Amino acid sequence: MTISPIYALRETGQNLWRNVLLTTATIITIGVSLLMFGSFFMFDYAVDNATQRWEGGIEFVIWMNPDASVEQDAAIQEALNSSPQIQNHTYVDQFETFEEFKELFADTPEMIEVVTPEAMPPSYRVVPLDPDADVVAELANQFRGRPGVKEVVSANETIRAIQDLADRVGLFLFLGSFVLLAAATLLILTNIVSAIRNRGQEIEIMKVVGATNWFIRIPFMLEGLAQAMIGALFAWGGLYAFRRFVISEFSEPDGLELLAGFEVSDNEFFSTSILVLGIAIAVSVVDSLVAVTRYLDA
Repeated sequence: MTISPIYALRETGQNLWRNVLLTTATIITIGVSLLMFGSFFMFDYAVDNATQRWEGGIEFVIWMNPDASVEQDAAIQEALNSSPQIQNHTYVDQFETFEEFKELFADTPEMIEVVTPEAMPPSYRVVPLDPDADVVAELANQFRGRPGVKEVVSANETIRAIQDLADRVGLFLFLGSFVLLAAATLLILTNIVSAIRNRGQEIEIMKVVGATNWFIRIPFMLEGLAQAMIGALFAWGGLYAFRRFVISEFSEPDGLELLAGFEVSDNEFFSTSILVLGIAIAVSVVDSLVAVTRYLDA
């Protein structure tokens, strides 16, 4: 017996409406769990982007004025080379800084259009021998206020605390999303089983007149898929708001310099959205198969 798409959609809609309260609770639970799961990945992306400059043991950054003279730049290099407390340092010129700027603000091309490499401040990224916070602070202070130096940004314990906090927040989001996703899985299963039992007599009649198992199964499977897809749509909206109104705020011009670059790129947002959708579909398909197979094989 061939199933009509119109029949499948009509039956799916009726199943959802018959258990509207349970359906609503399922969609909300799915949406919240997927939102937390997606937020975990986006938060992790943002922290990685913000702390990228501090990788490799870098403890402070000396930002030079874009118009610093050759003599001023040479004096800073000499001070860095002659200091016994500095293990090594890396010079990042204006062009490299501009490339980093373009990566960080890839989502706001209007900012990139009004900035040129000549306006970018070059910098020295410094790795001290001793990463102790007091030693780093003392070293950084030696370069503050020197001719040609625009600003000295020190990680000290702040960036480490941010990374530690990010790990804890990420763990909370992951565990929370896992628990809620488990609850959503049970709700989808319960919803489909409830719909099957409510239509027990109708299904028996359909079997008698020759309806195949898949003819009966598909509307119930579409019911689970519809709940998961709607939940994923709500999660997408939440992820967009999380990115726009929470994560992006950290990279505002008046924000903390330590968190400059705390941003999620379009590609990272897209990959997270696809992952959320994939989880929703996988959960709904597994739940639906378990529910209809157990009922029809009983």
